[in-house]
Amino acid sequence: MTRDEIKNAIVGIINDILPDGDCSGLDPAGKLRDQLELDSMDFLDIVMELRKQYGVEVPEKDYPKLATLDSCVDYLEPALKDK
Repeated sequence: MTRDEIKNAIVGIINDILPDGDCSGLDPAGKLRDQLELDSMDFLDIVMELRKQYGVEVPEKDYPKLATLDSCVDYLEPALKDK
C-alpha cells in the first residue's frame, strides 16, 4: 500500500467508528484524539479494525505512535508495504 492508501484506510476506519466525525479537515500532524474527541474505546476500536482488516498487530506500548494521522502512516507503512 502507498502512503495515500494507508492514510485513506485509516480515515475510512475512523469514519466507520465515528460516523458523525468529520475527517475532511484533519490536520495530519495534529493529535487524532483531540481533533476527533476520541475516547479510549474509540481508539481501541481503530486498533482492532487495523488488525481485523489488515492483520497488523499494534502492541499497547506502540499506541503513542498512532497519535496523529502522519504518525499512523509512518508506523503502518512498513507493515502494509506488501498489501
